[in-house]
Amino acid sequence: MFTVEIPHKGLVFSNRFPWKTGIVCFMAYPDMATGKGDIVGNIKTIVRDPFFDGVEICGITEEQWNAAKPFIGSKAVARCMQPDLLSGKFNLNSTNSDDRRKAVALVKNEIDRSAKRGIKILAVCSGPDPSPGKRSEEKGLLAESLGEICRSAAEKGVKVLIETFDRDWDKKLLIGPMADCLDVVKEVRRKYSNLGIMWDLSHGPLLGETPDVLDIARDFLGHIHVGCAKKMGDRYVDTHPVFYRDGALNGVEEVASLLKKLIEVDYSGVVSFEVKPEEGQTAESAITTSKGVLISAYSKVVSEILAG
Repeated sequence: MFTVEIPHKGLVFSNRFPWKTGIVCFMAYPDMATGKGDIVGNIKTIVRDPFFDGVEICGITEEQWNAAKPFIGSKAVARCMQPDLLSGKFNLNSTNSDDRRKAVALVKNEIDRSAKRGIKILAVCSGPDPSPGKRSEEKGLLAESLGEICRSAAEKGVKVLIETFDRDWDKKLLIGPMADCLDVVKEVRRKYSNLGIMWDLSHGPLLGETPDVLDIARDFLGHIHVGCAKKMGDRYVDTHPVFYRDGALNGVEEVASLLKKLIEVDYSGVVSFEVKPEEGQTAESAITTSKGVLISAYSKVVSEILAG
């Protein structure tokens, strides 16, 4: 968390960033996603940084968790299962019941492991987008899978988040546009209150969505990611480049628009960076650049509020 100081009419106003801040650790340090590099050291670096209130991690071994845990202290930890589901081709909305059960079992097992570690937030994604004629059926199957997952998670005090990904460009997942995500989440929330939506500014350009889409999701938002999509020629890719890199879509203006919308919808969750160093960049430079963008964006928001 950080504070900005804004001069206004001869006075200096100090305003603290109103949301807890986090970062997707395995994106800033990409080797982590494949179990390589200094996994414990990377987590230690993040949780010891006073800028961050929490960290999002991929799957790590029990030995690595036990080594990292003493440094975590009161910082919040979230377990991101999107890479597990995507890389393993696990599909929570598959029409093949055996495949769907395998995907649900994978998530439920990780919920058990996370709960034992004291991790209370776990994020997932849908499976691939089928043909348009099958979307309604697979949204229903996804709701069934998430219901089973949320029931298990609720027993252990864990909150589940579903992230919206692109449907047409890169990951090509069922969920997907916010409207379809809401259909699924509302169905699950009829029985289970521990399901929320993770919305990523990086995915906005790929979905054709701006932060204004959060108006319809205000009662279901559970987490926000801040980062960039990338445009390569005439196509968009979900590589999460750092701000200001060639082809990066999103900057101070877009982040400021997101923060203003979060104020409007009374959002009270976490705002996390999801940025990945490109060739020639270090994790440290990627993180420093991202901090600067967030501080500049929030300074812009506060200045505009003061100016009326």
